[in-house]
Amino acid sequence: MDPQGAAELFRDRARALGFTRIGFTPVAPFERHAVYRDWLARGYAGEMAYLARDADARRDPSALLAGARTLVTVALSYAHADPADVPADRLAKGPRGAIARYARGADYHLVLKEKLRALARGAAEALGQTVAYQPFVDTAPVLEREGAQAGGVGFIAKNTMLIAPGAGSYVVLGELLTAVECAPGPPPIAPRCGECRACLDACPTGAFVDAYTLDARRCISYLTIEATGAIPRELRALVGDRVFGCDVCQEVCPFNASARDGAPELAPRPGYARPSLVRLLGLGAAQFRKWNQRSALRRVHRAQLLRNVAVALGNVGGAAELEALDRALDEKSPLVRAHVAWAIGEIGRREPACDTRARALLERRRSVEEDGAVREELAAAIARLAG
Repeated sequence: MDPQGAAELFRDRARALGFTRIGFTPVAPFERHAVYRDWLARGYAGEMAYLARDADARRDPSALLAGARTLVTVALSYAHADPADVPADRLAKGPRGAIARYARGADYHLVLKEKLRALARGAAEALGQTVAYQPFVDTAPVLEREGAQAGGVGFIAKNTMLIAPGAGSYVVLGELLTAVECAPGPPPIAPRCGECRACLDACPTGAFVDAYTLDARRCISYLTIEATGAIPRELRALVGDRVFGCDVCQEVCPFNASARDGAPELAPRPGYARPSLVRLLGLGAAQFRKWNQRSALRRVHRAQLLRNVAVALGNVGGAAELEALDRALDEKSPLVRAHVAWAIGEIGRREPACDTRARALLERRRSVEEDGAVREELAAAIARLAG
C-alpha cells in the first residue's frame, strides 16, 4: 500500500479504537534533542536519573526497532468532569485529598498498550501481511511530546504539556514504531499560547523557570510521585491537599475549558477523585496493594503515599485528625514518621486549642525515636509550637 493509503488505514483504525488523535512522522533523530540535554544539564530532572541514563538513546528512535520507518503517535483523552459524588467513600468524614485526573481511573499504561497492539493488528489484517511494530507507553527512551508535535497531534505549551486543539492537554500519549511507511500528516502545529501565562502564574510552588521550562524539583507531581525522599520543608505547605500529582497548570489553561470527551476506559473510579485522608493514612500493606491495583497509582510505594497524606493533613487537617496522626507516628518507615511529625506540628501551630495535645504527641514519640532525621523533624515541630 502507498504511504498515504497506509496513513488513512491507521487513522480509520485509530478512530474505531477511540483514540483522540493520531499523527505520523518519519523515523529520524529529534531536532530538539539538544534542548532536552540542556534541561538535564541544569539539574531540572532532580532524582529522575533514568532520564539522563538513556539521554543519548532518546535522540533517535530507529534503534528501538530494526527497519522502523514511521513513528505513530496517539493521544487518548482522560478529560472527565469531577465526580459530583464519591459513593465508595461517602461515609468517610474529615478532609479529603486530591489525586491527579489521569490516575483516577484504570492504569493508562495498560489501556494504551492494548489499544496500540490492536491498532497494529488491525493494520496488519487490512494490509494482508505481517507488520513489524513495537508499542511504547512511558517505557522506552522516546521524546514522546516531540514526536507528537512533529506528527501534528498537538503543540507543546508553556507548561511543557502537549495540547491537542479541541481536546486540550488532558491526554495521555503512546507511540507505535512500525516498519510500515505512512505519509506524514499536516505540518506541526505552531504554539498557540500567545501572551497567556496563566499556567506559569498559577503554579503553587513556582516550578516554572520560564515559559516552556519546568524545574521538576519544585513540581508537585514530581514531589508526590517521583521523589522518594523527604519533601523539602519549605515546599510542604504549598503542596496543599494533593497526595498524587497536580493538575493546577492544566486546570487554568483555556484550552481545557470545554474538554469533556474522555475515553470511558479512563473514567474516574468511585472514591478516587477526592479520597479521605484519614482512610488513606490507615491503609495497611495489603489494603494499599488493593487500593492501587491496575491503576497509575502503582507508581508510588506505600511509604511515599503516606508521606504525601501526612503533608496534606498538615495543611488541611485539624484536631479531629490528631488521633490518626498519632498512630502513624509509630509507622515502620522513618520517612512517614518524619512527615507525620511535621503535620502534627502544623496542626498545633494553626489551631491554638490543639497546641498542648500536639506537643504531647511529639514528645511521646521523641522519647523513643532512634532515627536521626525523624528526631530532627520532631524537634523542629516542637520548636515551631514553642515559637
